[in-house]
Amino acid sequence: MKKLFTCCVLGVMTLGASAQKTVQGSYFFDNWSIGLVGGGITPATHSPFWKNMRGNAGLEITKQITPVFGLGVQGTTAVNITDSRTALDAVNVSLLGNFNLMNLFGGYNGRPRVFEIEAVAGAGWAHSFYDHSYDYNNFTTKYGLNLNFNVGQKKAWTLALKPAIVWNMENDGVHERSYPRYNVNNAAIELMAGVTYHFKNRSNGEHYFTLQKAYDQAEIDGLNCRINEMRGQISEKDGQLNRANDKVRMLEQQLKECRNRKPVIEQVEVTKTNQTMESVITFRQGKSTVDASQLPNVERVATYMRNHPEAKVTIKGYASPEGSVDVNARIAASRAEAVKTILVQKYRIDKDRITAEGQGVGDMFSEPDWNRVSICTLDGTK
Repeated sequence: MKKLFTCCVLGVMTLGASAQKTVQGSYFFDNWSIGLVGGGITPATHSPFWKNMRGNAGLEITKQITPVFGLGVQGTTAVNITDSRTALDAVNVSLLGNFNLMNLFGGYNGRPRVFEIEAVAGAGWAHSFYDHSYDYNNFTTKYGLNLNFNVGQKKAWTLALKPAIVWNMENDGVHERSYPRYNVNNAAIELMAGVTYHFKNRSNGEHYFTLQKAYDQAEIDGLNCRINEMRGQISEKDGQLNRANDKVRMLEQQLKECRNRKPVIEQVEVTKTNQTMESVITFRQGKSTVDASQLPNVERVATYMRNHPEAKVTIKGYASPEGSVDVNARIAASRAEAVKTILVQKYRIDKDRITAEGQGVGDMFSEPDWNRVSICTLDGTK
């Protein structure tokens, strides 16, 4: 039966070593840990359990090969409670395999559980200290459990309860010492607790295995093509952004120059004949509002009409050739009405002395932009 148990342990070890292929953190320098253990050990039979328990402490170093299987070395020493010459009467160094049952049967989700159970099995070498003539070495085996509590946000520390049974495989019979065997009379019960620190992994920056997604080559090639396309799009967008930034800087510079430029007041163009005079008010493209720079031209018309109560004015609005005929006709009429409104409301000129007409597209000037005007023709000589 015990041989069957040993074979099962070896089978689980093989299964654990070949499982969990989709994890990160499986390099040689990943998932190492060091721990301190302490507690007591007592003979399994023919002895009071608690009365003959003696202190037992040690150090263990473990390499977790997969989330299921780990391999470690544990060294322990027992406190002497007999009358022999040494303070420590036995040491035991064991090579132990740890099998995480939670991950084996429940799967690994990429992060250690708060509570986990490990099965422990292994073999070792023990040395007992008596008088010089009685010191002897033994081949030992150990089977037990680790009841682990993984603590901390980073899961770097583990607190554990570690019950186990240790067999001295050397037989007491004279004719039976040629082969080892399990004998409960040569076994001891260990009850220990431990604290373990898990070193940070170089590969993933964590203190444990992390899951990684498995990709096939076709998927990787598709992702690479997509990345290259996105890089091309980013490069094109960068070019567009640079051109837009250049235009913004140019416009900002032009705006700055416009703000620093002194207002230019256009001289009133007055054509005087025997009976008529003209004053020109210019407009911006698509606008029918009189700019502040053009108000002096309107004011001159108003001043003349105040000084000559008999004078009348005809205001003709024009538009440049951009846009449709209907739009240009409407803008031309609005420009004539805008000048009339200022004369009536601001300068109190009688509206009966003012005629405002829209003339559509103007052709007085060779430059199309110059035809965005209202021309005030004064008739004041009789």
